[in-house]
Amino acid sequence: MQIRTAVAEDAAQIADVHVRSWQVAYRGLMPQEYLDGLDPAQRAEMWARITSRADGNRRGVLVAEDETAVEAFVAFGPTRDEGEDPDQVGEIAAIYAAPGAWSTGCGRALMAAALHALARAGYQEVSLWVLDANARARRFYEAAGFHHDGAEQVDQSDGFPLRELRYRRPLP
Repeated sequence: MQIRTAVAEDAAQIADVHVRSWQVAYRGLMPQEYLDGLDPAQRAEMWARITSRADGNRRGVLVAEDETAVEAFVAFGPTRDEGEDPDQVGEIAAIYAAPGAWSTGCGRALMAAALHALARAGYQEVSLWVLDANARARRFYEAAGFHHDGAEQVDQSDGFPLRELRYRRPLP
């Protein structure tokens, strides 16, 4: 598994990982009709924009790939949370692996690379948001040194309520 900076040409593979991961990880946590309707082509457009905005310093996207395909990705940058200092607090905006790459160490390696990049960029802390009912993801984040900082929100951007918890950790 190789970790590298994503480029716009990776957008379709990132989108495919994103959709497949959601369809498995969020089964029973989101409406099945919504999950079944996810379209990698729509996500590819979004990931093409995100990878083109990455500056390699304060915001970026990393991918983990085997010899043939992207297996996982992480997107990070300054916090988007109101009341937080985006010069001091970074954010893991997304980290997903294809279901076949789960429990292989791929996600841990990507998280370590993202945390290193955030620390190198000068952030003092990093946060992320996770579905409260996503026990597998919460265990993953806790193993990476994150803890629930008490903040919660209900995200309705997809047309149904999702209760999220904010996790946080200091950076070295």
